[in-house]
Amino acid sequence: RMPSGRSDFCKQYCTLQISTAVGNMSDEELDVSAVETTLQQATEDPNEESSQTQTGKPDRLLRLPLSRIKTMMKMDPDIALASQESVFIVAKATELFVESLSQEAFRKTKENKRKTLQKRDVDATVSDIEQLAFLEGTLDS
Repeated sequence: RMPSGRSDFCKQYCTLQISTAVGNMSDEELDVSAVETTLQQATEDPNEESSQTQTGKPDRLLRLPLSRIKTMMKMDPDIALASQESVFIVAKATELFVESLSQEAFRKTKENKRKTLQKRDVDATVSDIEQLAFLEGTLDS
């Protein structure tokens, strides 16, 4: 297990990132048990036996490769070293951000009675949500 102070920090940071990522969701849409599971998994000892999904495969904490995230972080000239914890937190926050953005964009898709998410849905989501204003024009080709 992680030392208590580090564990508390990770829980607080993950809670902040999760609450930011789901800030636009109503209470009915937010699956609190999933959030609690993510927080628990983030602070578990990696040497302990990992949880299994229904398919029998081990549950992964992250879907993004940490080595790629670390490489991208090091591209910033202000970052000389990146600890494993910081790389993990950036990767998890990125996953939550992408998940939140895609969920909001898919709502636009459903509103237009379509099943396929399109670039215009993401553009509409970015223009409708004030917190995503920094993404304006990033998808223009």
